[in-house]
Amino acid sequence: MAGWKKVDPPTIKKLPVAIDIPELVSKVGRAPNANELDKAIGDLTLIAFYYLLRMGEYTIKGNRNGTKQTVQFRLQDVTFFKRDAAGRLRQLSRSALDADIRSADSATLKLDNQKNGWKGVCIHQEHNGDAEHCPVRALGRRYSHIRSNTHDSSTFLSAFFVNNARFDVTDRDIRASLKRAAVALQYPTLKGIPIARIDTHSLRSGGANALSLAGYSDRQIQKMGRWRSATFKEYIREKLACFSEGMSKNMRSHFQFVNISGGVYTDVTDHVIPLPYHSVVTISG
Repeated sequence: MAGWKKVDPPTIKKLPVAIDIPELVSKVGRAPNANELDKAIGDLTLIAFYYLLRMGEYTIKGNRNGTKQTVQFRLQDVTFFKRDAAGRLRQLSRSALDADIRSADSATLKLDNQKNGWKGVCIHQEHNGDAEHCPVRALGRRYSHIRSNTHDSSTFLSAFFVNNARFDVTDRDIRASLKRAAVALQYPTLKGIPIARIDTHSLRSGGANALSLAGYSDRQIQKMGRWRSATFKEYIREKLACFSEGMSKNMRSHFQFVNISGGVYTDVTDHVIPLPYHSVVTISG
């Protein structure tokens, strides 16, 4: 088996997307002619990118595996916060007015029974300053829409209602929207990313990449994405040009380093060749 593994082709993994794709999908959902499905897809795409969500946490999948631990976020898992006059965050009531929910300063998603055993953990995001393309604003829109159509707090965030009938956003809906946005943004020619390698997982890895490029530590990214081990580093694509930007220039620096362990096992001073003052010392052997 080990021998056959050596001849196996490399795994073709899905590639991350930048924030331009979630924002374009959100823009489609905010258009005057958008239907409820478009609105839900636009909001869930933003939420998934910023909160580093797994596909099963915000969509309904056609072939559901009952052994999977990942479960959907529900209305009752969302908590909104708003700053008071003193600038302190105050939790909003679940019965707060829509105007307060939609202008919240931050929002938390509570993990109930997710993959890798995360339970009772909260992930938090702040308003990013954009009036529409913001994870907190997107959560506020989802929350208000669902609450206005049902009193069941266990309703999934993927739910949307048309004429009192409930529907759910599926993984296929998200996948199709991401690919359409990637085509419109010319991802293959401008970013070198084939459309076939963009999928729902591109949002989670895209969010991790965005955090890495912004300078956040591995620990912070691991906590936000709820990874138990260092496997999350697979989602950070060093093949992106941004990761090597400036490296060649910095590598030209002349670092005056000395190997301090050189004389531990042998006395290197016996091999030092006396040279004139200010000359470079050469060590033979």
